[in-house]
Amino acid sequence: MKRQPTPDHLLLDQQLCFALYAASRSVTGLYRPLLEPLGLTYPQYLVMLVLWEQDGLTVRELGQRLQLDSGTLTPLLKRLQTAGLVSRQRRKEDEREVDIRLTDAGLALRDKASGIPECLAQCMQLSLDQMQTLRDELKRLTRQIQLPPSED
Repeated sequence: MKRQPTPDHLLLDQQLCFALYAASRSVTGLYRPLLEPLGLTYPQYLVMLVLWEQDGLTVRELGQRLQLDSGTLTPLLKRLQTAGLVSRQRRKEDEREVDIRLTDAGLALRDKASGIPECLAQCMQLSLDQMQTLRDELKRLTRQIQLPPSED
């Protein structure tokens, strides 16, 4: 029996999901040499970005901001604590809550990381404006996907 050709709409290169996946892996890979001198992995960098923006969050708040569960986030935070970049402390009023705070070393790392967005834009051969436009479109797509389905 002769096999029918795969319809175009089922080809891997026609899939939005694969284009997003491949782009995400590629961009994450560009961060590796930029973060290595800082001693950070990409997920650790994301945690630091949030804490540089707003220090003193709970693990739950960090997880919400990064869209990560505590099972993924806790090992990252332990490694950042071991590296001396953050402190973790249980809240006195509710010991189930753990506050994450930057140490002086963690705060100082922000200055060393300040050139990363521009370096990334250069690596991707995009202007900062083009990179921001792409980011905004991806954020819009994410918001749209996360909206509850409308009832017609």
